[in-house]
Amino acid sequence: MQRKGPVVVLVTVSSMEEADKISTVLLEHKKAACVNVVPKVTSSFWWQGKIDSTDESLLIIKTRSSALPDIIKLVKKNHSYTVPEIIALPIIGGNEDYLTWINTEVPE
Repeated sequence: MQRKGPVVVLVTVSSMEEADKISTVLLEHKKAACVNVVPKVTSSFWWQGKIDSTDESLLIIKTRSSALPDIIKLVKKNHSYTVPEIIALPIIGGNEDYLTWINTEVPE
């Protein structure tokens, strides 16, 4: 990722246990300043040629864009899915104090 600055990373997981595991790994490795867990989202998607749906939990990860490659590796290593959703969105604005805090908590 070429953009610099804070990003939000979205990751869906199969269970709250998996959400807790991945959240803890990211925080312990200082790859995230904060991880919110939304306990239940219903996802509908194409998989292996057909429409499927399942209940999942959603991780909302606040971090630096420079941490994204490591986040992808850690999530893939600790995730139960063959193809986990890992999507990064740039933060284009917000509370400057909060954005500074993200940069302080996640080393470059």
